[in-house]
Amino acid sequence: MLVPSFFKDDYFDDFLNGGLRENVKPLMRTDIREIGEDYLLEIEMPGFSKDEIHAELEKGYLTISGVHVGKIDEDERQGKYIRRERNLGKCSRTFYIGENLKQEDVKAKYENGILTVAFPKNKKPEVEEKRTIAID
Repeated sequence: MLVPSFFKDDYFDDFLNGGLRENVKPLMRTDIREIGEDYLLEIEMPGFSKDEIHAELEKGYLTISGVHVGKIDEDERQGKYIRRERNLGKCSRTFYIGENLKQEDVKAKYENGILTVAFPKNKKPEVEEKRTIAID
């Protein structure tokens, strides 16, 4: 297959030769830091808008997911795709962060393609205070 010279790069050459899997970067690469009494997750989610990202906490598991929505238009006036590396779809990752955490303990912020999630690392379970029962 003849390819115009401006499309020549290692990625495209490998794709044509069947070596695509080795070059695919994992989605949602995550760095985890310990800062004082908190943990901080920094999750790469480039290309997502804030309303396409969802975070859920259930039974100690934090699930972060992203869903690209939109339509792919093949309008000939806009040009015909020769190669597409951006696609629509969804991705998610789940982290166990502890059963003692509640929704209000987890803080999230999305900026410049990075989702930052912070939560306390050693939250003790809430125990009811000892109370005296009056005996009649």
